Amino acid sequence: MAVERVATGFRWAEGPVYFPAGRYVLFSDIPNNRIMRFCEDDGHLSVYRQPSMNSNGNTIDREGRLITCEHAGRRVTRTELDGSITVIADKYNGKRLNSPNDAVVASDGSIWFTDPIYGIGGYYEGIKAEPEQEKHNVYRVDPKSGDIKVVVDDFVEPNGIAFSPDEKKLYVIDTGFTDGPDNPSHIRVFDVDHAAGKLSNSKVFADMPKPSITDGVRTDTAGRVWLSVGWGDPNEDGVRCYTAEGDLLGKIHIPETVANLCFGGQQRNRLYICGSTSLYAVYTSAQGALKP
Repeated sequence: MAVERVATGFRWAEGPVYFPAGRYVLFSDIPNNRIMRFCEDDGHLSVYRQPSMNSNGNTIDREGRLITCEHAGRRVTRTELDGSITVIADKYNGKRLNSPNDAVVASDGSIWFTDPIYGIGGYYEGIKAEPEQEKHNVYRVDPKSGDIKVVVDDFVEPNGIAFSPDEKKLYVIDTGFTDGPDNPSHIRVFDVDHAAGKLSNSKVFADMPKPSITDGVRTDTAGRVWLSVGWGDPNEDGVRCYTAEGDLLGKIHIPETVANLCFGGQQRNRLYICGSTSLYAVYTSAQGALKP
């Protein structure tokens, strides 16, 4: 189960998502304004979309469609099966979103996404602009009406997001430490009421060793939580795995800052890791919980 570097040559790899139907991984190369595709069967690397509106986080819905958070577009989009693009969310209360960062789709079709301000802070990973949303919220998009509602509004910088395998818990990362040393570098967990579209019982699930931060999160079928780590101590660069109770089980060391990760492979047991300039992969004894 050695870690392999399966592709390289990117400025900042982020937002990986696995498509089982095609056996490929899509991931963002944010500053290069493109989405890349790595084919698992033959190792072929290609550009899936350019420009990508400085896309960041990606996920897949239950119909096998790509859901993308775009910095430059300041929106969440869905790529339809015919290749056309549908805007899922770009405004709240008549004002533009800040810069959607990461998203997850529940089994009822609702889309939950985070909206920090990283994508409008400069021209490297988006288009510099003033934030229009006063708070940096986590939102839920209703699957039937398309209505957008705030589910959490007390994050400094909400980032990675993922459900537990039974969808009763929602994990959301706060990377507020990037805005100041007294701000959090941790992941929070909430109880989810899907019928009401609400969250409750916020708790800190795990703290990161500052100055490192975690950015991306995935869960496996046993409820373990897998977190990316980077931007601080190089000895911490990589992936952390926690039990569902928040105990650290182990680490996967990567020679670069890791921004995000996802499970793939035909058995969902291959962990794909976005490490800045490269895409890494490692077979694990766990299986990713994300469906499909």
